[in-house]
Amino acid sequence: VQLVESGGGLVQAGGSLRLSCAASGSTFSINAMSWYRQAPGKQRELVATISSGSGRTNYGDSVKGRFTISRDNYKNTMYLQMNSLKPEDTAVYYCHTVSGSRRTATWGQGTQVTVSS
Repeated sequence: VQLVESGGGLVQAGGSLRLSCAASGSTFSINAMSWYRQAPGKQRELVATISSGSGRTNYGDSVKGRFTISRDNYKNTMYLQMNSLKPEDTAVYYCHTVSGSRRTATWGQGTQVTVSS
């Protein structure tokens, strides 16, 4: 599986952005897709997860009610709609998948999101 993120950029506080993660390769084997983020000097943290089967979603506490994760199975693409952005949302956002019986993890290259106050 290969992953390519897009959609990052600079936005003012209170604004919105939508990130995309396009998957290619053995996409049929993907079990779950997630967004993580890492701010300078901080550990990488889970933002949201969506399962491939049920479509069940899970969110980090800091983004609940503001971010929405979704996927388009036909396009093999995952999205992260980010609303009411805050300066503390500034980070590099990474797409992540777990696939196959060995639960192989794959990371995208990351996309920068910067929220100005």
